[in-house]
Amino acid sequence: MTVVPITSPDLDAVELSWFAALCSDDYRLLGKPEGDLRSSWAHCSEIVKTAEAQGFRNILCPSSYQVGQDTLSFVAGCAPITSKINLLAAIRCGEMQPIMLARTVATLDHMLEGRLTLNVISSDFPGEKAESSFRYQRSREVVEILKQAWTRDEINYKGEVYDFQGLTTDPAKPYQEGGPLLYFGGYSPDALELCGQHCDVYLMWPEKKEDLADRMRAVHAVAEKYDRTLDYGLRVHVIVRDTEAEAREYAQHLVSELDDDQGRAIRERALDATSLGVSHQARNRELADMEGFIEPNLWTGVGRARSGCGAALVGSTDQVYSKLEEYRNMGMRAFILSGYPHIDEAKHFGARVLPMIKTCSLPEAYGRVPAGTPKTPLGAGERR
Repeated sequence: MTVVPITSPDLDAVELSWFAALCSDDYRLLGKPEGDLRSSWAHCSEIVKTAEAQGFRNILCPSSYQVGQDTLSFVAGCAPITSKINLLAAIRCGEMQPIMLARTVATLDHMLEGRLTLNVISSDFPGEKAESSFRYQRSREVVEILKQAWTRDEINYKGEVYDFQGLTTDPAKPYQEGGPLLYFGGYSPDALELCGQHCDVYLMWPEKKEDLADRMRAVHAVAEKYDRTLDYGLRVHVIVRDTEAEAREYAQHLVSELDDDQGRAIRERALDATSLGVSHQARNRELADMEGFIEPNLWTGVGRARSGCGAALVGSTDQVYSKLEEYRNMGMRAFILSGYPHIDEAKHFGARVLPMIKTCSLPEAYGRVPAGTPKTPLGAGERR
């Protein structure tokens, strides 16, 4: 089911990414924290190293105000302990003054020699209840200022939130030409407008395929207004085993001691707990069957104890591979995966499914490396 024009001639290569559980989101049994799985530099950096060893091409480093590790500090610490995997750092627009953020990002990009990617977030801050239109306007201005800092010798910007005139950008140029790729997720009209105008990869949370197709069409229509094309991605959990029965058995084991009140408390501690995207994840659980499945091999039980991405691909090696192929045929080529516990599930997926898939690094596909720097030939076309 092709729902958008193919945006790259090498769509058979996808970016497979893993997830660094920086926000105290790692369990052997959902809702039952264990000391060795709590977010710490030691544990979370081990997730990153495991993901790189398994062959994942990128890893999402999330952000939380209440729990876990600081995202940008963590990414900086990963530079000397990794050599191949990209780091997808979550940035909350407005949390840091944009000029300082531009400098921080440029520094990180040089430390990683171009292996930095950014996940743009437009959430409230602690104690803030801003209108959606304001939050996305703030994010738009931050992104526009970042792009000036990364591509011009001087920043001159006047918006509704920020006003900067005559500020030099030296030496804030990133390692990558044009700056790191911008990954973005959001469901509201304001969110789609920002993504279609300025971002590179539109990320979705798991839903029925027809709902995902609708979202892709909607953001594609916005991007067309700006004469742009996007890549599309899915953030989803995975439970893959040799047989479907084993995978389903593990899924039920994962929630076997989950108290609903505790699960609700975990969901509500996130600042995005009342967002439109989270409400759709909750609706999925309401529509699911008695075992929590909303469509074949898509299980919503994991959403009982986390905000945000609330469903998992559950099945045998062939079933999970086939599900990812279905998404790829819809036009997706970025997948951010995770599983509980994160190190074990990275190995399960890495041993079973990952070797079956041709992978790529999207920053390389976009040509975001300095002129003259050798890069892996991926057959990707010219990008806007």
